[in-house]
Amino acid sequence: MSGPGTVFRETSAQPRTESVPYSHLSLELGHLYMEDFVEGPDRLRRHFAAVRPWVDAARAGVGPLPAGRRPRISTCFLIDDYFSRLSTPAELVPPLLEAAAESGLTIDYLARESGCAGPAPAGPGPAGQGAGRRDRAVLAEAVLHRLVESPPPGSNGFRPPVSRTGWLTNGRRAPSRRTSAALDATGAVWEPPSETGARGHSVFMDVELWSGPEEERLWSCAFLASVWQLVRLGLLRDNGQAVLTPAAWDDKAFPADWDALPPVVRLNPLAPPFTAYATCSILPARFLPVEHAVRVVLDQVHVEEEALRQVAERSAGEGVAVPAGVVDRTSYVFPPGL
Repeated sequence: MSGPGTVFRETSAQPRTESVPYSHLSLELGHLYMEDFVEGPDRLRRHFAAVRPWVDAARAGVGPLPAGRRPRISTCFLIDDYFSRLSTPAELVPPLLEAAAESGLTIDYLARESGCAGPAPAGPGPAGQGAGRRDRAVLAEAVLHRLVESPPPGSNGFRPPVSRTGWLTNGRRAPSRRTSAALDATGAVWEPPSETGARGHSVFMDVELWSGPEEERLWSCAFLASVWQLVRLGLLRDNGQAVLTPAAWDDKAFPADWDALPPVVRLNPLAPPFTAYATCSILPARFLPVEHAVRVVLDQVHVEEEALRQVAERSAGEGVAVPAGVVDRTSYVFPPGL
C-alpha cells in the first residue's frame, strides 16, 4: 500500500546487524605456543591435568540462573599459528584432543590465532604461506579503527594517535623532556607517568599493538588476544555480518596446512554456542601481563551499539545479569605450575 504518509527507504540505508547465539560462558582451556607442543604429549597431559580442577570451579561459578535453567558453557582452545608454524594440524591436533580427553575434558571449538589477524606474516617456511594476501577482512585492522583513546587529564594532543604510533596507554606518559633539572632554566623537573582513574597509586601500562611498517604489520600477542576476547563475546561485525563463525569439522583427518583449516572449527557437534555473554580463560602465568594489556585495549574499543543491544536484550530475556562494561565480561585463572 502507498499513500501520502508513505516513506520509502533504500534497504542499503538500513544496515542489519546479524545476531549470534550465546552461551552463558566461553571457557578457554589454554593457549600454548608451538614450542610447547614440540615438548610432546607429556607436556599436553600436564597442562590439562592442571587445568581440570579450575574448569570444574569455573563451571560451578556460572550463575545465578533462573530456576530450571542449566548453564550453557562451551570450551575452546587457541593455537598460535601466527608467530610460528613448527608443526601441522595433522601432527598437532590429534595429540591435543587425546591429552584433553585423558583429563576428562572436551574441546568444543578449536581456533587459530592467525584468524584474529588476517593473512599470515611473512617469514621462512610454512609461516610465510599466504603472506601479503588482502583478499578478506583483517579483524585486527577493524578493531584498530575502533579504538577511541581516553585522553588523560591535562593532555595537550602532543602525542600522535595510536593509529600512527601503534602504542596504546591507560594514562599519561612521562614527558619526553630530556633536560636535567640542573640544566633546565625553567626549573622543570621530571614527572612520572600516571594511570587514568588510579585508586591511590598508579599501575601505568603502555601497550604495543604492532611492529613493522603498515604494509607488513606484525600484530602483537596482546592485541590479537584482545580481538580473540571480542570474538568470543560476539561483539564484532564486518558490515553487519558475524565474524569467525565456527565451521563444522566432520573430517576424521586434519590437514597438513594450517591455511586449509577454518579459523574456528566446531569439533563437538552438540556443543553450546561458541560466543557467550562472558569469557573465562585458564592460562599459564606468563600470560598475566598480556591479559592486563588486553584489558587496557578492551577499555578503549568502541563496540557497535546494535551488537551491545542484542546482548542486553537476549540476556534480559533469560534473566541473566551481564555487566555493562565489555572488560567486566572477561575473567581469568592463572593456575600455579601451568
